[in-house]
Amino acid sequence: MNYRSDIRNIVIIAHVDHGKTTLVDAMLKQSKVFRDNQVVGELIMDQNALEREKGITIMAKNTAVVYRAVKINIIDTPGHADFSGEVERVLSMADGCLLLVDSVEGPMPQTKFVLRLAMKMGLKPIVVINKIDRRNSRIAEVLKLTEDLFLELAISADQLDFPVLYASAREGTVVTELGMKGQDVTPLLECILGKVPPPKIESGSFQMLVSNLAYDSHKGKIAIGRIWRGKVAPHQLVVSVGADGSVTHYEISEVFTYLGLKHLKVEEAEAGDIVAVTGLDKVNIGDTIASLEQTEALPRIEIGEPTVEMTFGVNTSPVAGREGHFCTTRQLRARLNRELETNLSLRVQGTDGRDTFLVKGRGELHLAILIETMRRESYEFEVSKPKAITKIVDGNLVEPVEVLTIDTQEEYLGVLTEMLSKRQAQLADMRNDGHDDVRLVFHVPTKGLIGFRTVFSTATHGESIMNTTFLGYEPYYGDIISTRNGALVASEQGIAVTYGLNNAQGRGCTFIEAGTPVYEGMIIGLNSQPKDIAINVCKEKKKTNIRSSTSDIAIKLAPPVQLSLEQAMDFINDDELVEVTPGNIRLRKKLLTQAQRAKDRASSRRSMK
Repeated sequence: MNYRSDIRNIVIIAHVDHGKTTLVDAMLKQSKVFRDNQVVGELIMDQNALEREKGITIMAKNTAVVYRAVKINIIDTPGHADFSGEVERVLSMADGCLLLVDSVEGPMPQTKFVLRLAMKMGLKPIVVINKIDRRNSRIAEVLKLTEDLFLELAISADQLDFPVLYASAREGTVVTELGMKGQDVTPLLECILGKVPPPKIESGSFQMLVSNLAYDSHKGKIAIGRIWRGKVAPHQLVVSVGADGSVTHYEISEVFTYLGLKHLKVEEAEAGDIVAVTGLDKVNIGDTIASLEQTEALPRIEIGEPTVEMTFGVNTSPVAGREGHFCTTRQLRARLNRELETNLSLRVQGTDGRDTFLVKGRGELHLAILIETMRRESYEFEVSKPKAITKIVDGNLVEPVEVLTIDTQEEYLGVLTEMLSKRQAQLADMRNDGHDDVRLVFHVPTKGLIGFRTVFSTATHGESIMNTTFLGYEPYYGDIISTRNGALVASEQGIAVTYGLNNAQGRGCTFIEAGTPVYEGMIIGLNSQPKDIAINVCKEKKKTNIRSSTSDIAIKLAPPVQLSLEQAMDFINDDELVEVTPGNIRLRKKLLTQAQRAKDRASSRRSMK
């Protein structure tokens, strides 16, 4: 077995918002991969518009720096639990892992999840305690908690011998000992060279596992992965081995490696390199690309099961097709199938309805990101309320359960406990640091978390943090009764006017403003009573020949409640849908007319008898 001493492959893993992408920024800037006068800003790897807006990493990405003539391939991964599939599929490309831990928050649920995966794959760990310049940092305690986590998860004794560095990623400094004045990230680069093992080089002809896919309008599909054996060059004849063992022949068009944010075209790449190759138009993630002489497949990437499902359907509202460019069943099916190529955590199934598809993902946010991405690509469709996925195991109904960790203050304990008890949560742990800060750990069924994030932020005035991670399947907890009030439903099609909306606001709060086009069955607000109410917001004030002393005073409406996509998904009930278009997010009833809804209610009552 040989080794390539000129390369190191490392993956950066951590909980969300612990500073992974910021640390990669510092490594890129110090390595001089940009021009001196080039403005690159912050969060350089988060190029996606949604990543910029939400402040989180969604897709795993590759980059590389050169230090002391050694190329360090870096894989930046998401930290949010809903995108764990991105972490699972790229870990196989690395030989070491850089585990970041916040100096205040310490190890979080996602930290444990990703570290367990890294330990299972035998990656050499390096621990970086980040944000040491924070005012309320507790570095010694966080280090002790991290050591305890390693004791729990380590598979071999070697994994307990890990170096610890201290960083301020925002300042671009890393030190080996507390109290030292940081200059740059050189100690981290030195540690990577000294502690991360170089790639092993197996003898034999070309073999590569596809860990990611990209697409270029000129080059077509781009397969990304690590070469495990042999060499690859443009115009080389290869085969891909699919999930079912099928073999497809290709000719490699071009070969690229990474440096900074660039793809460098090369004439040859060899084992240990992380490369991007073109010319394989039907290859999928998890496939093996190999030479014609040795076509055996590498072990496929294993991805955890989805836990939440919802339906995607063609928009059937009266205003369908006015805003989006892609509105048909064929276009919707093609887009979802294309997403399956790169989004391994996603599942898509047909339903009894010809124009509706069942889409399964890791969580609400996972599906919401897909919906928002499609919306920005000018797709127009409608989605149902997310539901937890249940299954039958040994004749018993089981459902997914998650660990919910909340960092809050003592004054919010009562309201949080009350809210979560209604969602079937069970308190597993509670710790008070003696300064009014409390950490609560609950075991809660996934269905109880649907819609919780929005009410959680409101109840704690945005002063608390919640995180979740998948625990497993447990016997079904029972149904959760909805506590949402009824909806204000438009009874006529037309344009909402001030007079009609003023009448609606006497019944509850509204979601639209004057001048908004509405149609029968569209939800225009929330009723203050439990039942739905049909109301005509297009109704204008009748004109008479009698002049009122106050007729010239304009009606003042309360500002409408603007729901985001995630809030709209949380708001709707089982008999409602979210209509998603490039220009608007509307709420509607599945059955648009009052007659249809009345007939459905009567049918439900008869079936119950």
